[in-house]
Amino acid sequence: MAEITVDDIKKLRAITGSGILDCRTALEEAAGDSAKAQGILREKGLASAAKKATREAAEGVVESYIHNGNRVGVLLELNCETDFVARTDEFRTLAHDIAMHVAAMDPETVSSKDGADSETSLLDQPFVKDPSKTIQDLINDTIARIGENVQIRRFTRFALSEE
Repeated sequence: MAEITVDDIKKLRAITGSGILDCRTALEEAAGDSAKAQGILREKGLASAAKKATREAAEGVVESYIHNGNRVGVLLELNCETDFVARTDEFRTLAHDIAMHVAAMDPETVSSKDGADSETSLLDQPFVKDPSKTIQDLINDTIARIGENVQIRRFTRFALSEE
């Protein structure tokens, strides 16, 4: 088994945002393979997100995004469990990125549970900045890093009509 160095742990932590001990454990399980360790951390993050999904998310932000040219705008409500997390740069950036995605992709509903298919459901759409992830993956990654439930409550997209 390859020796796991502090630099290996730091690199994995920079990529995933996971805790130092979690990164070390994942690297040990993956025998020093960073790609496998990322997969292990992602699986742990999904399990963590599933556990937190039942917790109430009553705090959060209302994010606005106006696209260049002022022809498309979005209002998005993104919730978390505490006001402390709602004020962090990471949470605000997530809200902004999701609002920008809504402006670009024009989803119909938040979830496919709301009656839309996966192409028009926001959570199932590939993220415009990184198509290898869905919006749900983006939220799950954030849940794993911050340790709180995060939910998109609602959004509204405004666009000037084409004449």
